[in-house]
Amino acid sequence: MREIQFQGKTMKEWTVGPSRFVAWPEQGARLIAWDVSYGRDTKRDVIFWPEQADMTKSHTVRGGNPILFPFCGRTYCDGEMGFWRTPEGERRPMPMHGFARECAFAMEEMDERGFLGRMIPSPIVAESYPYPFEFRVRYAFGELSLVVTLSLKNLGTTPIPWSAGHHFYFTMPWHAGATRGDYRILLPAKKAFNRAADGSLAPVKDYAMPKPDAVFPLNDAGLLDRIHTHLQSNDIRFGPKNGEQDVRVIIGDAARPTPNTALVTWSESETAPFYCVEPWMGPPNSPSTKVGLHFVNPGETAEFVVKVSLE
Repeated sequence: MREIQFQGKTMKEWTVGPSRFVAWPEQGARLIAWDVSYGRDTKRDVIFWPEQADMTKSHTVRGGNPILFPFCGRTYCDGEMGFWRTPEGERRPMPMHGFARECAFAMEEMDERGFLGRMIPSPIVAESYPYPFEFRVRYAFGELSLVVTLSLKNLGTTPIPWSAGHHFYFTMPWHAGATRGDYRILLPAKKAFNRAADGSLAPVKDYAMPKPDAVFPLNDAGLLDRIHTHLQSNDIRFGPKNGEQDVRVIIGDAARPTPNTALVTWSESETAPFYCVEPWMGPPNSPSTKVGLHFVNPGETAEFVVKVSLE
């Protein structure tokens, strides 16, 4: 691991086998980029980061892997976006995707294979999330993989709600001359939803899991901003239609995740140079819908573990 200058900021760089990882651990525990070298002149960008980014507003940059905590997506209270109601009945503000992206992190561990950071709560945290807690992000880098562990420790006397996740920006396409139509995703989900204007979950009309292989072409416009639940496997794969060079997003250790675990597919447009495959603990607006909302009991610690692999 070494320090580098990247777009005007001091960041950390890890080289593990053929993989190079760039991260800004102290700011949002943010993974910035991941690329893999296949010889002297061949490189594959796995995690996308724009060449020109406004690093004064890094939490708004479309790239890397923003950490979504305590909730994913938009929250609503009485139909109004940007708020949520606590289990105790209080109406509180809540930024889209939470606030971890904008918070500083104190490094508790850092070595040649990754880091462990603890979030330093900002003023918006106390206003939005009125609980005593510790939130940590651990990255473990491998030769052709990474593992991210999100952990929430309850320091209080009442259960704490959360439904965290990831917003991986994958480079798409990653072959010269290819288009999205040359790629597919294997996504065995029994249910699919879109977000309604009031924050509720609207079932996708006429949705039925394709059988037997659950294959969707990545140029399918219906995938954009779709929420998939009731996953029949914790191993989601996408890549070229010939099945080579797949990216695997693996959620937890169980062969089948809990029913309300969500996998979100999103991109800014059909021509954007990235495609987001996002593992979430539950769908957006979980405090209101109660779908995918989890609680950590007093004195306990809960984790959400995701692996991304090229193997």
